[in-house]
Amino acid sequence: MTREDSWGFEAGDQVTPELGVVQRLGGGASCEAYLAFDEVTHGPVVVKLLRPGRVGDPHGARALEREADALRAVNHPVVVRLLRDGRYDARPHLVLEAADGPRLSSLLRRHGPLQPEQYLPLGIDLASAAAYLRHVGHVHLDVKPGNVVMGAPARLIDLSAARPVAEAAALRDVVGTDAYLAPEQCLPGRAGVPGHASDVWGIGVTLFEAAAGYRPFDEGEPGADVGTAPERVWPQLVQAPYDVPRTVAPAVADTLLACLAKQPEDRPTPAELSDALAPAYAALPKGRLAGFKVR
Repeated sequence: MTREDSWGFEAGDQVTPELGVVQRLGGGASCEAYLAFDEVTHGPVVVKLLRPGRVGDPHGARALEREADALRAVNHPVVVRLLRDGRYDARPHLVLEAADGPRLSSLLRRHGPLQPEQYLPLGIDLASAAAYLRHVGHVHLDVKPGNVVMGAPARLIDLSAARPVAEAAALRDVVGTDAYLAPEQCLPGRAGVPGHASDVWGIGVTLFEAAAGYRPFDEGEPGADVGTAPERVWPQLVQAPYDVPRTVAPAVADTLLACLAKQPEDRPTPAELSDALAPAYAALPKGRLAGFKVR
């Protein structure tokens, strides 16, 4: 990907006759995203476009198709919805629901760790989404603060890495974001099989960071050799997680650390994670719950 591999849309430009650009949101290797006003739904939407250099590329087309398939399979209030499929347009794209709120990554960067009345319902929301993904046979594989929009409920976005559980189990390449990868995602087939427990790991790292203000493992070393020293690329393969701050209730701390068990089978299921967090949330003084939905 080059810096120039962008549609270069600015406010007021038309992606299609129905979609007028409001602002650019960002992008990854294959796609870029824009906030747009949609004349069909008569409201704001997110348009995810295949980059110009990827149009006609079968790998890029497959990535967009995989995301569309996952979004059609996952109809859950904590997961952003697919509104229209424009993969066969001259500018291949998906029209997605625009989730209202800041990304968790932005909140942590600007304000530091969250309070329990914020990170506990967040954990319950993410666990409910992971439980539904498990029910419909999909895995997200990229749960991280940058893919969480805060609100009531929170919203899980970017299903570009998501796939059916059988496809996840067959992976031999790394899929996801380095700092949030479960061990079995770092070395698929060698450290375990990517699956539902990988999403629980991603939730665990995300909640740990939300509660502590720092991640549970060191950063990988830039330029380290995956072939000879994978633990230097992904310290989570061998490193024990850092201590959870004492401000976190012991039962919640134990739950977060359980999500970070090296072996997938040792982690709680999404339902067990939700059940473990719910009593801590219910025990918070009621006056501190204003503005958050009690579950």
